[in-house]
Amino acid sequence: MLLALIGILIGVGVGLYLPITYSPDYSLYISVAILACMDSVFGGIRANMEEVFDARIFISGFFGNAILAAFLAYIGDRLAVPLYYAAVFAFGVRLFQNFAIIRRHIIGKSNSAD
Repeated sequence: MLLALIGILIGVGVGLYLPITYSPDYSLYISVAILACMDSVFGGIRANMEEVFDARIFISGFFGNAILAAFLAYIGDRLAVPLYYAAVFAFGVRLFQNFAIIRRHIIGKSNSAD
């Protein structure tokens, strides 16, 4: 857990002090990739709470999902078909499901502590 907090602080520090910009043309790809990464993070938190976390699965899912989502958006862009909707729907549903399970787990723990 401490390692995750250190990673977050390093990421925030890099984001604040390095002027990294990108073309607005890539905003669709980046937003879909970020959504995929957020899905992986929430899935990792859920797996950690369920005590089945595997770092290899997390890392491969984190990068694999982001690359697949961005590639799907790219292919859809080239075909003039909004294929990114599939990624948004799939990752969005999983993101909210994982959040609901995490929330229930936290509330369940706090209720059992009372």
